Amino acid sequence: MAAGEGGDGEVRVLQTLRGKICQAKNLVPYSGPNKMRDCFCTINLDQEEVYRTQVVEKSLSPFFGEEFYFEIPRIFQCLSFYIYDKNVLQRDLRIGKVAIKKEDLNLYSGRETWFTLQPVDSNSEVQGKVHLELKLNELITDNGSVCQHLVVHLKECHGLPLINGQNCDPFATVSVVGPSRNDQKKTKVKKKTSNPQFNETFYFELHQKSQFQVEEEDIEKLEVRVDLWNNGNLVPDHFLGEIKIPVKGLGSDSFQAWYLLQPRDNGNKSTKMDDHGSLRLNICYTEDYVLPSEYYASLRDLLLKSSEVEPISASAAYILAEVCRDKYDTILPLVRLLLHHHTLVQFITAVAKLELKDTQEANTIFRGNSLATRCLDEMMKIVGKYYLKVTLKPILDEICENPKPCEIDTLKLKEADNVENNKENLRYYVDKVFRTIVQSSISCPTLMCDMFCSLRRLAAERFPNDPHVQYSAVSSFVFLRFFAVAVVSPHTFHLRPHHPDAQISRTLTLISKAIQTLGSWGSLSRNKLSSLKETFMCEFFKMFQEEEYIEAVKKFLDEVSSSESKEPSVMSEPLHLKEGELYKRAQGRTRIGKKNFKKRWFCLTSRELTYHKQPDKEPIYTIPVRNILAVEKLDENAFNKKNMFQVIHVEKPLYVQANNCVEASEWIEALCRVSRCNQKRLSVYHPSAFLNGNWLCCKVPSENSMGCTPCTAGVPADIEIEIDEDRETERIYSLFTVNMPKLQKMEEACGSIAVYQGPRKEPDDYSSFKIEDSVATFQTLQQIISVVEQLNEHHDRYQKKRSSSAKYGSE
Repeated sequence: MAAGEGGDGEVRVLQTLRGKICQAKNLVPYSGPNKMRDCFCTINLDQEEVYRTQVVEKSLSPFFGEEFYFEIPRIFQCLSFYIYDKNVLQRDLRIGKVAIKKEDLNLYSGRETWFTLQPVDSNSEVQGKVHLELKLNELITDNGSVCQHLVVHLKECHGLPLINGQNCDPFATVSVVGPSRNDQKKTKVKKKTSNPQFNETFYFELHQKSQFQVEEEDIEKLEVRVDLWNNGNLVPDHFLGEIKIPVKGLGSDSFQAWYLLQPRDNGNKSTKMDDHGSLRLNICYTEDYVLPSEYYASLRDLLLKSSEVEPISASAAYILAEVCRDKYDTILPLVRLLLHHHTLVQFITAVAKLELKDTQEANTIFRGNSLATRCLDEMMKIVGKYYLKVTLKPILDEICENPKPCEIDTLKLKEADNVENNKENLRYYVDKVFRTIVQSSISCPTLMCDMFCSLRRLAAERFPNDPHVQYSAVSSFVFLRFFAVAVVSPHTFHLRPHHPDAQISRTLTLISKAIQTLGSWGSLSRNKLSSLKETFMCEFFKMFQEEEYIEAVKKFLDEVSSSESKEPSVMSEPLHLKEGELYKRAQGRTRIGKKNFKKRWFCLTSRELTYHKQPDKEPIYTIPVRNILAVEKLDENAFNKKNMFQVIHVEKPLYVQANNCVEASEWIEALCRVSRCNQKRLSVYHPSAFLNGNWLCCKVPSENSMGCTPCTAGVPADIEIEIDEDRETERIYSLFTVNMPKLQKMEEACGSIAVYQGPRKEPDDYSSFKIEDSVATFQTLQQIISVVEQLNEHHDRYQKKRSSSAKYGSE
């Protein structure tokens, strides 16, 4: 469950961030003789880095082209993008940033925007919050005068940033500041923590004009200021943030609150107006308020019965696509919901049948960006992830890590290039990718096979005199929209960590073009080669005019679109779920081994969790998934390290540190998901570590004692595809809400058609809607509007409850 859950314990507030880091331009040149820079870009939640692009070398206008998507597991104030200059010998230099407050993210949602890079000012780089208690006491002194004492109780801080990748050594200065005074006091330094517990109280005597009356003007001008610092020891202290509270308004009643740390007055204001360049970004931040499941029952049922509605254009799912036709986010939640309830194949089949009525030529079948093609595209991305990984990843790794020159366009050749050698290199890669694909039918997910079988049957029924259309209907998806897209954009399908550089990208583009052509089996005849746009590709394909390629494609398409059940042998292979670099604490399995933290490569499959010294090395340690008893977060105070979690299994707990909060959340979720059905899962656990003879959390001296805290509850879920149906339904509700005017206009269109049955000669507002049966469509529209209005009421009630229960200064 993500950050910021509803305070009533029922409504979940889930945050996601997706988008693309496109490119930077006009960066400040390097001061040395070589003006170029080696740049990369990071994404930061406040001051925590959660994503990093690859380095683009020798450029002042680097193209990154990297897409990102992740769940945000905690509350944050600011989303920042930093451009760095890579430095081998010293620390990487931050040369500019884009910082967007959370509340402003919706201003840029869903479109590419050029942002001006701002200078990086240490006074503006803040995160975290402070818990304060304030009180203003009146005391009578020995001589009878009235004296006011300001009591400042600094309790704790939370979420301070890492300094150079480590927990900071924070201390605070507490001051009372006015026109003629600046009284400052200082706390003790707390070592290696981002959540220091200060619990220190400071007293300040306020100035008064006479013994009878405090001067009101002085009170109005006074403020309490708390500055947080990282103790620098031998280097200057590092500013972490400040808060300011006016003394005016405080009374004898104790007032306590949490305050977000703020930048200094001059933070983010550059004294120079130099141009630092700009960065093009596409950002989409969403915040879903997910109600309890029962609230979505009516809308969910309406959507799930869509495949049974006749005509299909009168169904709720089809209407959703009609009113949100230009929305990128429309199809995915619908596909995921229908997929979760096993009705997706029936729905796509019904929609494809409708679209084929309007298809006049067999060679244009399923080539447009229609509802059926978009649904199938999203389905293949979801269910075909593992299929792509076992099929394409090894050869793509070879191409990207040991690239051979493959340019065959004579206009783009470099002086030293040999076009014949390049042709052979490209032929080698294309052949290897092609052979891998056509021999992979046994690995094709059953759901994709079922869908291809339906499309093949529909195509043959629509064009009974064309023997080739049953193949082109399938190849247009599996080759053109699946394998070819994954080859040209492997990072998008998580087959490679980053967007490839320009040379490799060009090679992948040429391979992708070749795969598309080879996949369209009819295009291999000589009279079709002339239709290829590029002459150099036409020449290249003369190397492939062999009957075996045509037969291999047909055999593969026959296999992946067969209605016969496939052998289940592929499912006996372990599913690769997640891998990456983490830090693990040595478990002390040997007497001489030190219990320190070491960087290791972790790999999780559906069978086991392993860690290795390097990705290509044998595992050092293996935990079978069936032996995992619980996976939980670990308190920071256990080892004074952030983003830690523990894998509790039949031996000693494995303590692991992730690089950031997003990565930690993803690993915990993946491990929980794969082990949720284990019969011996624990119900309680220790949230901290066993050190120096006792558990830090409960002080129990026995290492084998029962846990002291209930485990995080979880519902068994599909290992391959985790779908939160309530969240998907909430997203669909949001789309209907935003497009309510279009729903109402469509309702009017149905009424107009029902009243006037004659032909509409003039184009009108309704002509864009697909309405086959106005009565059935009208009934569905009324049902949609009714359930959306009911959900509006539930959301309004929650927001009112949230507003009334929210207290200023609460954590």
